[in-house]
Amino acid sequence: MIKIDLFVFDLDGTLADTGQDIAAAVNHTLEKLGMATLEHKRIMNYVGDGVQELIRRSLGTDHHYALAEALTVFSAYYGEHMLDKTALYPGVEECLAHFAGKKKMVISNKKHEFTVKIVKSLGIAHYFDDIIGGDFRPYLKPDARLVDHYLDHYHIPREKAAIVGDGHNDILLAKNAGIISCAFLNGFGERQRLLALRPDVTCENLAELKNIFC
Repeated sequence: MIKIDLFVFDLDGTLADTGQDIAAAVNHTLEKLGMATLEHKRIMNYVGDGVQELIRRSLGTDHHYALAEALTVFSAYYGEHMLDKTALYPGVEECLAHFAGKKKMVISNKKHEFTVKIVKSLGIAHYFDDIIGGDFRPYLKPDARLVDHYLDHYHIPREKAAIVGDGHNDILLAKNAGIISCAFLNGFGERQRLLALRPDVTCENLAELKNIFC
């Protein structure tokens, strides 16, 4: 087993299944702008690089002129509906409770306000020492500086820190920061794309982390 002192968790597609609410907000935005809606799977492929990139990709290259308006519409709608269908994935609370004695963080590229609201509303905020959203600092995953600050702050060596996430940016963040990468294979991220990045370990359910880390 791998000895760990700090866990960094992604939010969307890792701790919580937020997909239906994200897709609903994107399609509401497109409808408001008089555009055709998109399939759920396509929208999920756009998740992971922050809300601006999500909306830019959803608009398509012919409608980038509407980005500012679309971001306003999306943020207003998602702010009201982000918890309509969002729920924790199986095994999440079991995992967090098991590692209650470890330092734990959430680092998401989702807006900080939304990240904090979801974590608190799902009743898991007390498990975390820090909750960091995408606009909390001037850089996003996979920028290693997101992790570097907290490794220094908590005095934790890189070989005793791990990030758990379903996205390519999570695995790249781990590699960029020199920490352990754990790919969650049942989230939004494409399984083969994650495996191609050669994460250090993988899991299908977060409860499995009890058998990987100590």
